[in-house]
Formats: sequence, C-alpha cells, structure tokens
Amino acid sequence: MSGNGIEVRGVTKRFPGVVANADVNITIRPATVHALIGENGAGKSTLMKILYGVQRPDEGTISIDGKPVSFSSPTDAIRAGIGMVFQHFMLADNLTVLENVVLGAERLYGIGDRAREEIERISDTYGFALEPDTLVEELGVGERQRVEILKVLYRGAQIIILDEPTAVLVPQEVDSLFANLRELRSSGHTLLFISHKLDEVLAIADDITVMRRGRTVGEADPATTTKRALAELMVGSELPSPQTEESTVTDTVLLSLVDVNLVDLRGRHLLRDINVSIHRGEILGIAGVEGNGQAELVESIMGMRKATGSITLAGQSLAEWGTRERREAGIGFIPEDRHRHGLLLDAPLWENRMLGHQTRAPSSRNGLIDQGATKADTERIVRDYDVRTPSVGTRARALSGGNQQKLIVGREMSGDPILLIASHPTRGVDVGAQAAIWDHIKRARREGLAVLLISADLDELIGLSDRIDVILRGELVGEFDPQDVTPQQLGTAMTGGRESA
Repeated sequence: MSGNGIEVRGVTKRFPGVVANADVNITIRPATVHALIGENGAGKSTLMKILYGVQRPDEGTISIDGKPVSFSSPTDAIRAGIGMVFQHFMLADNLTVLENVVLGAERLYGIGDRAREEIERISDTYGFALEPDTLVEELGVGERQRVEILKVLYRGAQIIILDEPTAVLVPQEVDSLFANLRELRSSGHTLLFISHKLDEVLAIADDITVMRRGRTVGEADPATTTKRALAELMVGSELPSPQTEESTVTDTVLLSLVDVNLVDLRGRHLLRDINVSIHRGEILGIAGVEGNGQAELVESIMGMRKATGSITLAGQSLAEWGTRERREAGIGFIPEDRHRHGLLLDAPLWENRMLGHQTRAPSSRNGLIDQGATKADTERIVRDYDVRTPSVGTRARALSGGNQQKLIVGREMSGDPILLIASHPTRGVDVGAQAAIWDHIKRARREGLAVLLISADLDELIGLSDRIDVILRGELVGEFDPQDVTPQQLGTAMTGGRESA
C-alpha cells in the first residue's frame, strides 16, 4: 500500500480575538508515525479538527497523495480515508465490541456475519486480540483504546489521528499500543500522534513537528533529539521535574477513612474496606487503572456518594455533612473531568471563580454575590497562576485546556483548604502548565496541606507522592515507597499481576 502522505501548506484559522493557526506548514510522510507536540493553546487541536473536517481553514491548502482536499464535515474526511481516535473514548459500555464498531456504519458490512468477519480480520491482522461479542464494560482501558482504533479501521481509514492515546494507559498497555501502531505503520497506514509525553514521542515517532502559539516552529528527528531540546522548542524552557524536596510530613492526621465501603444499586462493591490516613504536609498518591474505584473514592470523600464507614476531617466526622459543608470545612477539589465538574464553560471566568466557594468571601458578602470582589480576586488568580486570557469576562470555553486547569487550581488553592483532592491535575496539559501545577501542589504540601493525588501519570505520582497506594477493583491492594518503586512495578500491581522474582 503506498501513498497516504499529507501536505499542510499555509493553513490559517481565526476565531474572534484569536488566531488559532497561523501559516501552518507540515509534511507528513506516508506510512510513518508523525508526532505533533506543543503546549496547550499551540493550535494542535484546531489543526486536527481541520484535518478531520470539523473546522474549515480560512487560508491554506491540504493535500493527500498530492491531491488537494477540502472537507465540510468528518463524513468527508472519513470518505477520504482519515479516521480520528479521540482522547475521551466514545463507546457505549452496555454494547458489545461488534455493536460499538458497527454503530453508524451499518451500510458497510451490515450487522451480521459479514461485519463479524471483518472485525475479526482487522483484530487478527493488527494483533488487537478483541472478541466481537465481549461487552465493552468488561474491557480494560487498553482494550477500549484498541476498540476505538478498530472502529476507524473498520471504516477504511488509512490515515489515523490519535489524540493523547496514552493518557490513561499503564506502561504495559502503552507497550502493547505501540506494538499495534508499529504493525499499522508496517501495513502502510499513516499515523498522526499527538502527545505531551515526550519520552513516548521519542519511542514511537519517525518524525516530530513542534507547534507554538499557532505556528509550526520546528521539526525534529527522534534519533538525534532529546526531551530537553523538545521541551525548549515547545515552551522555551527546560523539561520540568515533579520531584519533591525534603519530607514535610507531620504526625497530625487531617483525613482518615476507616472501613469505608460503597455498594451500587445492584449490590456490587465499588469500594471495599478502604482504610486511609493522610497527614498534614503529606501527599498520598493513588495509582490505579481507570475505573477501579478512584472516582468513587473521591466522590465518597466529597459527599457526592453515600458510603458506609467512618470519614473524618481534622478529627470531625463528615457523616452528616453534605458537599457544601465539606467544602466550607476546608476541602479543595481539582476534579478529574474539568468540563463536567470543574467549570461552567459558557460562563465568564469570574463566575467560575465562585464555583464551590459561593458562600464565602470574596464571592459573597452578607449572603449576596459580591461581583466586584470576585472579579478582583479572579484577576489575582489570572496573574498569580499565569492563566492566559484576554480578561476575566472571557468565557471558560475560550481558554485552552491548560489555562482552564490553572484557573481551577488557582480557585481551589485560594479557599484556604486544609485538604486538597487533586484528581488527574495535569491530564492533557503541556509541560509549561504541568510544571506550574506541580509547583502549586508542592507549595500546598510545604504549607501543611494534606493532599490526595490521583493520577494516571506514574512518573507524576512517583515524583510528587510521599506514599503510593494501589487501588484495584475497589480495594487497596498495596502500598509503595516512591523512593524505590518503578512505573513498571506500579503498572503490574495496578493490573493485578505479580513481579517475577
């Protein structure tokens, strides 16, 4: 199979007040893995949406195999052989692999034996090891990723865009994914790989393009470049490290969970016999494959779910307290899904400053919203946390993911918390925003906060945490010392395996 090369020439895309892409030029060789890297707001997402037909460029041209193309919708891009695998999986848990793959593409092979044969052929050809009749809810995260890739291959994609494909995978799953990608490349597919994880980019890419502030600013050869050189191209500074300084752990327990259990309506244990304590000045990391009880643990502490057992904050039982009372008692919360639980996307930044803090100064005075004080404090957060925005009246939706996250971190650190729950605090943010968020978490630790850190980034967990607990199927199955554990050892524990002696 030949062809599948892409030429992007002079592509420019403007939005009101923002130039998202400015004279972008990229050459993607056929049958290669081409990595696209850059900080949040660099223009990667806009360019991908243009390639996939979601947006149309204001200027410039795109050619595939030397032929100019113009897409009005993703349907046009799919017809041209382009598929996109999004960072957030678009799968129905209550459907089988076959049903998820066929959904919306019934005209290709029907919904019966022909469809099954094609799915099995693709799965066998590229080493996906997927059974068509398995329910998606029974699959691990790595397997779900493969279903998403299978979906685009089923629709005939020869060019595949992968947006942060390793964000929620453990090291062993990353290795498996990369083996699948190399198989696809060897069969003639062209892969566009978007990531913030520079070590993975260097491991899988044939070519690297760096974007900054809407422009392509450099190209790199993975064989001769380094993570430091790529970071400097991306953000003009060295690669940050999550490493904490000397221990600040005290003897004072701020959060205590004793025999905490959570059962769903069908009687299934979502959490089983959780016993945890976090001290003032301590970061406790929780490692686990997504969907193993991390979200339920956080929601139980926040009062969003009714768990049994004892949860105390600074010696006070939270049993009768709702979420608002827990927030007012000093729990800061950086949620896993910033769009769902952290922001009102169509509200201005100053209104987002109030979320979860609306009953306290500066958001309210004498029971009424204090708009002036809230706006002034939002301006302080924008300044102190380097939130890049035209004004505090800008809608949250207009900010890049990294700037949205820095706003949330600033808001939560501004409420004088005694406990900070940080759930995937740097997911999907660039190295510059990542370094800033790490610094704020380290500062919280130095100032005596207790921090519960949940992250799929194992280097982040190891670098920031004083202790790491592993959660598997709702149970804590092991505690590790960050000083001597490796990502591979954590990955093994997270997937229920054992280290060979």
